Amino acid sequence: MDKEIQSADIEQHPLKPFIPQHARLLMLGSFPPARKRWSMDFFYPNYINDMWRIYGLCFFGNKDYFVDSLQKTFRKELLVDFLTEKGVALFDTASAVVRTTGTAADKDLEVVTPTDLDALLRQIPECRAVVVTGQKAADVFTSHFQIVQPKVGGFTEFVFEDRPLRFYRMPSSSRAYPMKIERKAAFYLRMFQEIGLL
Repeated sequence: MDKEIQSADIEQHPLKPFIPQHARLLMLGSFPPARKRWSMDFFYPNYINDMWRIYGLCFFGNKDYFVDSLQKTFRKELLVDFLTEKGVALFDTASAVVRTTGTAADKDLEVVTPTDLDALLRQIPECRAVVVTGQKAADVFTSHFQIVQPKVGGFTEFVFEDRPLRFYRMPSSSRAYPMKIERKAAFYLRMFQEIGLL
């Protein structure tokens, strides 16, 4: 990669990891969309991304529980309080990327700097499960830890520094992923039940 590309096109991650005290689950995406697509200053900020609707369905039976439809955004304070109470940490598997076509699609992201996943897990000593929400994140994570990639909806068990963990591969919350939100939510619901969050 030449210097011109490095200086002009490398995008650093715009958010710090969200790590509640006593977090038991770490959710990892690939990388946030471009700022112009953000509806709030938090993870999964694109209003047409369904992650927070999936959470609403799973925990409250209401896909709009975290949605502010008038403002076309999400209720960030409600989300932060909920995730803190449940012990859900959030970040992404890439800390710096190049968008090869300017989109947020995984296939158009070139990972320049992977996230230091070991350091991230060390900050969450009570974490017992990691979930990735897309193919790029799954590829980066399984390559780093040299573990088998489970099928969508499944998990693989692995050990990190004497800590047994489950690695879940969930359907992407992007609407570009061809699956109805209710079916996606059913995968997440089973995972939340298996790890004791529900």
